[in-house]
Amino acid sequence: MSDMNRHSKARSSPVKCIGFDADDTLWHNERFFKLTQERFADLLAPHTDTPDLDAVLMAAERRNLGHYGFGIKGFVLSMIETALEVTDNRVPGHVIADLIATGQDMLQHPIDLLPYAAEAVQAAKSYGPVLLITKGDLLHQEQKVAQSGLGDMFDGVEIVSDKHPQVYTRIFDRFGGAQTGMMIGNSMKSDVRPMIDAGGYGVFVPHDLAWALEAAEAPVGHPRFGELPDLGALPDFLSALR
Repeated sequence: MSDMNRHSKARSSPVKCIGFDADDTLWHNERFFKLTQERFADLLAPHTDTPDLDAVLMAAERRNLGHYGFGIKGFVLSMIETALEVTDNRVPGHVIADLIATGQDMLQHPIDLLPYAAEAVQAAKSYGPVLLITKGDLLHQEQKVAQSGLGDMFDGVEIVSDKHPQVYTRIFDRFGGAQTGMMIGNSMKSDVRPMIDAGGYGVFVPHDLAWALEAAEAPVGHPRFGELPDLGALPDFLSALR
């Protein structure tokens, strides 16, 4: 696409800067947590008869977000805490060692892009600066961006501890303000609703696997809310806004 066509699109669109979430928006992530959670249940099965181990683990994750933040390291610590809780501190040392090993395996998983990820980012570049806005462990997120092959396509990468309206306001203020910004992601709670609350566009792209702590009600009917079946639908969606 010529520079003239790019400038024409940018002038005619209400969106001047587009942000993408990373995990489970551009590449797979939650499936590794699900596999590890299954392994966790198998390791604990000989040592506890707790009826709903997943619920106990979820409660630990919820409690620990304020201490450890988002990401694999906090998840592993929550698994260890849960293992101690449901066994009255009698969990064998080799189980704890196995849990640590599963976390290390998660950190080493190769990046597997979701369909249309690269094409969607490229299409977004026709409308102005394109940002990657993700939360989690700084080192691990930096590694994933580098391994994804998409890093050079972004005009900025923001790794934040959490996503709320003030964060989006701060980030998009450098690119004309949130009112001309758009955030695209798989989390209604973190990507869509807070961006809309900041005055921008929030576009939901659901993923087959969703973390329960990221659930939130969709702002159906809001003029700045959109939902796409996958990233392949983004070019037509952006074109329709003009």
